[in-house]
Amino acid sequence: MNHIFGPVNSRRLGRSLGIDLLPRKVCNLNCIYCEVGATTQLTCERKEYVPTTAIIAEITEFCADPEQLNRVDVVTVTASGEPTLHSGLGRIITALKTMTGKPVAVLTNGTTLMREDVVAELSLADVVIPSLDTARPASFRKLNRPAACLDLQEIIEGLVRFSKVFTKELWLEILFARGINDSDEEVRALVAVIRRMTLSRVQLNTVARPPLESFALPVGEQRLKEIADLISSGPDAPRVDILTSGSRATDKVNPVDSGRFPGGATNREETLEKIIEMLKRRPCTAADIDRTCQMGGPEKVEQFLEPLVRSGQLKKRSHGDKLYYQ
Repeated sequence: MNHIFGPVNSRRLGRSLGIDLLPRKVCNLNCIYCEVGATTQLTCERKEYVPTTAIIAEITEFCADPEQLNRVDVVTVTASGEPTLHSGLGRIITALKTMTGKPVAVLTNGTTLMREDVVAELSLADVVIPSLDTARPASFRKLNRPAACLDLQEIIEGLVRFSKVFTKELWLEILFARGINDSDEEVRALVAVIRRMTLSRVQLNTVARPPLESFALPVGEQRLKEIADLISSGPDAPRVDILTSGSRATDKVNPVDSGRFPGGATNREETLEKIIEMLKRRPCTAADIDRTCQMGGPEKVEQFLEPLVRSGQLKKRSHGDKLYYQ
């Protein structure tokens, strides 16, 4: 399948089936921390980049196997880029809810919520997780490197309005990069925006995987805790989570059966295909892969992938104290 991946173990959502709406990498931002890679088509144009019927056909195929579907907790609409740029988003969310019977979450960079059509389509989802990394134009340009068609104040006003009309779960994600958007002034500007919004929770993140640019550096956990305290203080403040504090998805994974491969796969080729689909979308550690694929531990994953590293099909890259495959 070209547009469906997983299910993967999401630390936020549980066992998540991913729906990738765009070719790599169509986006209206070119963030320095992006783990997918550089934006190849920097645009604000909203259109049907991939046929909606092709995506729905894959959803239909996946749902034809009840055993596969039973392993899914939530369906997550995402993209190798910005999913709300796909004009078939509403039809796809409707199809997912009808065919899977599972909650639908949408990950978005939050830059298109000034558009009425996007608001109407996102309102079909059960969980919307937009991003807002900064409320100051200079750091927005440095961190997110937007297309010329974007205006930060319009983005903020769109997010605020959406938060007032969306009646389900709205989680705002903020990624902090050291020396760019983690100062007290930056945080105060973000807090002022958050105070205007109606949110289920705020989730704080930092550069935890190999980023696009080497100067995208992580913020320490102590600083994230200080920022969390600032955001969560005051009346009616939203719940604040720190995503990089070692939290994991709460569902428990059963040990792999002898002779079995991940996700119901029964041969090496199916296992490899599933892992490569994961790595196309983000760098992963051996532990990340094992949590999703249940291969019997990170060491088993390393043994499985080492021939592919030697042949050049996969690469290993260090970031912090971890080793990532990509």
